[in-house]
Amino acid sequence: MTLSALALVLFAALLHAGWNAMVKAVDDRAGVLAAVSAAHAVLGLVLVLSFPLPAPASWPSIAASAILHYGYYILLFRAYRLGDLSQVYPISRGLAPAVVALSAMLLIGESLTPLGWFGVACVSSGVTLLALQRGAAQASRHAVVFAICLGLLIAAYSVADGIGVRRSGNAFSYMGWLFLLEFPVPLAIGLSRRRAGGAFGARVLGIGALCGVAAVSAYGIVLYVKTIAPLGAVSAVRESSVIFAALIGILCFGERPIAGRLLAAAVVALGVMAIASS
Repeated sequence: MTLSALALVLFAALLHAGWNAMVKAVDDRAGVLAAVSAAHAVLGLVLVLSFPLPAPASWPSIAASAILHYGYYILLFRAYRLGDLSQVYPISRGLAPAVVALSAMLLIGESLTPLGWFGVACVSSGVTLLALQRGAAQASRHAVVFAICLGLLIAAYSVADGIGVRRSGNAFSYMGWLFLLEFPVPLAIGLSRRRAGGAFGARVLGIGALCGVAAVSAYGIVLYVKTIAPLGAVSAVRESSVIFAALIGILCFGERPIAGRLLAAAVVALGVMAIASS
């Protein structure tokens, strides 16, 4: 991975951590996620109207990724009902890089160097260590199963998008249709909220809009870098966002303990440096 690609993915990881930190400021997570997915759809429409259709070879990936994203949202909404999900959610992010790297090797013959595999292992281990710091070992089996399923979904749509964006002929065309196909998510949440007699608060929509801009930018950058760097390496560096989030929690929200989080951050940093060096 070149230094420019590494810098882009690290910036995307920081954006991802930032908008996830903003979500902590509100209780209505479904409302925020509705606004985030709506931002995806709006930008997607702009891109669809501005760029030509992606190459036909990329459409299966667009369809597969859209369906996998729907499954991810459904599982995430159900998982929010589990009080201890936050303890094990880092497992989802730590599992994804290893699965992506293995899948890329099996599906498209894209293998990393030994140093690259070491880096992926460090990132996955560091993120899992963070989960243990949050009490994953004491979490319910149900929550752990949810975390593993979420990790597999993240890995699946990451691989689908990596293959699809390379076959599209134009990364912006691919992004446009992928983002536009998120429109059922805010529609479903909005209709559900309306049937329940509820509404979205102005503060929720405002924070959701900011989160949406950050989320769209972060994933757009990741999709672009997947056209110039190995999928496993991109996925591993992207998941450093969990460590950024932990550091934001220490500095902005006073979360403790500090020592374990810093150790996890150091292990992930070692992995990122190994990937960059490979």
